[in-house]
Amino acid sequence: MGAAPKRNAAGLAPKSLLLNGAMPSASEQQHTLGKTAGFSGTSLHTGEKVTLKLHPAPADHGIKFKRADLQDEPTIDAKIDNLKTVERSTTIGEGSVRVHTVEHVLSALSAMGVDNAIVEMDANEPPIGDGSAQPYVDLIKKAGTAAQEAPRKFLDVREPMHIESKTGSLLILLPDDNFRISCTQAGPNNRFTQYLSTEITPAIFEREIAPARTFVFYEDVQPLMDKNLIKGGSLENAIVIRGDAVLSKEPLRFADEFVRHKILDIIGDLALVGHRIRGHVIAVKPGHGANAELARALAREQTRRSAMAAPHPFPPGEGGLASDEVMQILPHRYPFLLVDRIIGFEGETKVTGLKAVTINEPFFQGHFPGHPVMPGVLQIEAMAQVASILLFKLTKTSSRVGYFMSADGVKFRKPVFPGDTLIIQAELTKARGERLAKTMCRCLVNGAVVSEGELMFAFLNK
Repeated sequence: MGAAPKRNAAGLAPKSLLLNGAMPSASEQQHTLGKTAGFSGTSLHTGEKVTLKLHPAPADHGIKFKRADLQDEPTIDAKIDNLKTVERSTTIGEGSVRVHTVEHVLSALSAMGVDNAIVEMDANEPPIGDGSAQPYVDLIKKAGTAAQEAPRKFLDVREPMHIESKTGSLLILLPDDNFRISCTQAGPNNRFTQYLSTEITPAIFEREIAPARTFVFYEDVQPLMDKNLIKGGSLENAIVIRGDAVLSKEPLRFADEFVRHKILDIIGDLALVGHRIRGHVIAVKPGHGANAELARALAREQTRRSAMAAPHPFPPGEGGLASDEVMQILPHRYPFLLVDRIIGFEGETKVTGLKAVTINEPFFQGHFPGHPVMPGVLQIEAMAQVASILLFKLTKTSSRVGYFMSADGVKFRKPVFPGDTLIIQAELTKARGERLAKTMCRCLVNGAVVSEGELMFAFLNK
């Protein structure tokens, strides 16, 4: 074998490797910054002067905030586990170290395609700039981006989920091939209700979302000041809405600038998931609290999938059947053999089998193209094949063929997708001689039942 390709400190692949087809496409690769870039300004809530620098980082590093003003220059992972507060902004921390108002920086990094970076600051809050994410987009473009060898980490939304808060926020997440946000913003008494639906790409974000500035309703200003917040706020970095009037140093950049800024915040808060989302967010009156709850739900789902991807532990010792042994018992062959192996038997009445569901299954060509789902009837067939092996074992012969008599109480609880490992369990519940048998069967993915049913068989000689 040849030597491993060299890479630089940030994990960037040499051009020859990136172009020879050995790596995924650029959109599927992790990216970092091409060089260090920075700027200075005033923070929104603390009013302090702060200098922020964006540095390149190696593959799989993620986004980390570095407090250069503190001893030992501690860093904080931009992960939902480190979320501390969502009081009008998003604050993360580890131990006693905090970084406030990270959503605009994270929004720009995420939407502009930066997966790995160090955000260095000499204070506890980034510069607010003009109240939008445009200064950070400009900084990223100044630094440039570079592809890295590692593949990007995606979280594909498979099932709908929703978050509803006591304050009236509603967030729904649906499957989608891309990252899309549809948002409805409404102020007190439904003032300035606005709606926008858009896919999130670097070009769209830079043009349509990043310039949208933060805003506040006049009646909320005094309570924020009472909480010792918005010390650095002014009409130069925020829009104030008083009644039906809009107070700002410059005219609105978009007629629907408020909902665009809400989308900007959603992107930044969901960046705390740590994976790129392929799904459609539908948000009604969103806020940092609801955004954070959705991020937590997505992080839990990612943890669940990671556990599912772990190899299923086969029990030690004898008792299982390899694929060739399965085919010596069952008459089925490709493409209708739906048992890869038997993991083991439990006594004389229970058996567990395994089926690895891959995208190459022939039924995916015609069953929901673009959103492949394993047909439920084939899950029943997989149960029947595993149950048949149990019954053949009991009668100590495979000279007969088992036929369905009935399938009762069948339920399909969750969809099965390519990449899932189907664990198939069958238990003999009733037998009448060697001619009739009833079994309780179920299919599981990562310990969760996806389908189940009671199957009746009749056995005839071949």
